[in-house]
Amino acid sequence: MKIKRVSEFVSIKRTVENGTDEQLLAVKAIIGNVKKDGDSAIRIYTQQFDGASLESFTVTVDEMAEAYGDIDKEMVLIMQEAAENIRSYHQKQLRSSWMTTEENGTILGQKITPLDSVGVYVPGGTAAYPSSVLMNVIPAKVAGVERIVMVTPPNQNGKIPAAVLVAAHLAGVKEIYKIGGAQAIAALAYGTETIRPVDKITGPGNIFVALAKREVYGDVDIDMIAGPSEIAILADDTARANEVAADLLSQAEHDERASSVLVTTSESLAQKVAAEVAKQLAELPRKDIAVKAIADFGAIYLARDMNEAVKAVNELAPEHLEVITENPMELLGKIKHAGAIFIGRFSSEPVGDYFAGTNHVLPTNGTARFSSPLSVEDFQKKSSIIMYSEAALKENGAKIATFAREEGLEAHARAVEERLK
Repeated sequence: MKIKRVSEFVSIKRTVENGTDEQLLAVKAIIGNVKKDGDSAIRIYTQQFDGASLESFTVTVDEMAEAYGDIDKEMVLIMQEAAENIRSYHQKQLRSSWMTTEENGTILGQKITPLDSVGVYVPGGTAAYPSSVLMNVIPAKVAGVERIVMVTPPNQNGKIPAAVLVAAHLAGVKEIYKIGGAQAIAALAYGTETIRPVDKITGPGNIFVALAKREVYGDVDIDMIAGPSEIAILADDTARANEVAADLLSQAEHDERASSVLVTTSESLAQKVAAEVAKQLAELPRKDIAVKAIADFGAIYLARDMNEAVKAVNELAPEHLEVITENPMELLGKIKHAGAIFIGRFSSEPVGDYFAGTNHVLPTNGTARFSSPLSVEDFQKKSSIIMYSEAALKENGAKIATFAREEGLEAHARAVEERLK
């Protein structure tokens, strides 16, 4: 990894994946065909893109039972414990409706209501991501969403990885379909003969899934358009080079466009980490991916002091931020922008990815400046409550009418004045 001074710091921005013109046209065509032909279009695209010929794409009770037979029992127990940790953390995010009464009898408040239905997209095919199931479904369940639909692409045999199905069962999903890609997003947004539409779609996917989510946004809500993963590590000379290097590589193996950055006040640590990254890279199964990511989006920055280091980290606004310093809690108040903050040597990024209970669906590419991790609030909506009293209207009606006329809205003014006659 290259070692530079923070004065040379350049916020590592990856180009937002807007897709090519061809990809966008393909996604629009797929969405149009699913809206027009429903299940028939889904079957055609599932055969074309996943190589699976399915008469029905609904996951059955028998398939769920078979999944439990195909997975290691210890893994089931681990997922159960992870699910409980995630549930416990997200229950603390629950908010209640509230109302206040003014002296003149006016009642104002806010009503919190869970969404009726949510669709969760889980990447699949050759890979299995049970953690993605838990992180998307459990906050929705905690929020009180009654109908949660999961979609995930099958393999060529029409199967879904056992771990994904077991995770869905543990999280409480009862409606699962073996479909993926832009066609799955279209089905969730607009419905087919088999699938009723939902109100919001969450979950990561490839460029076609991302473009489809962007295309249907407005007809339904979406969580975010997630970019490649990223990690920043803020460290001093108390950090251990082998551990820092391992954490940097934990994100580099995700994607060729993943970003791994160390910001440190220690030149000795910087040099040791650079050597350790090279050493550990040679032993990684996903070496080719990690090498490209480190070369293109990896860097080590040297800061004069911790204030300069923190300023650089805040400018980066990383998805994951690890703070490995002598007194990491002392820096927490200075950190303004990060999706998730991992404090101390033993808080390695994968702890949050899988088990601690916090959500691993996080803002990327600098969007932590203004957005937050997936949470219970993403599956609830708020309604304002206004109950104006007669006394309040008599006191303020003329002011309201004047304000309305200032904007040229005479009917607004008269709607109030009719009640004052």
